[in-house]
Amino acid sequence: MTTVVTQVPPAPSAAALAHFEALMGFETDCWDVHHSLTTSDAPDFVLLDVRSPALFAAGHVPGAVNLPHGKMIERNMAKWPADTLFVVYCAGPHCNGACKAAIRLARLGRPVKLMIGGVEGWKDEGFDLAVEREAEAI
Repeated sequence: MTTVVTQVPPAPSAAALAHFEALMGFETDCWDVHHSLTTSDAPDFVLLDVRSPALFAAGHVPGAVNLPHGKMIERNMAKWPADTLFVVYCAGPHCNGACKAAIRLARLGRPVKLMIGGVEGWKDEGFDLAVEREAEAI
């Protein structure tokens, strides 16, 4: 019996491998970001919260820098070496701000990954958010 799951057959294993390996080049998740931030004195990426300064101040991933995607221009990115990997996030799956940020960074020739889940995914994993009185945006 065919179900809606199997109406379209699965991709061949080689195609699935290529797809999922490629996907990992574009995305990371909250768990991996948390692990990297908490087990390394010097993470090998810069975590960017691309939401507004007010939302950042209300709660963000510890260690993140606030840089709304609209401010991602060459002048603001010049403080980081050209090969710096940026991991971007926004509110969560219902928000496309991180995707907009990834597009802007890629257009600037910067390496970028999206942290799937965003702030909501971070909280779903049980991780704490940092809160600031004043947002410090670039």
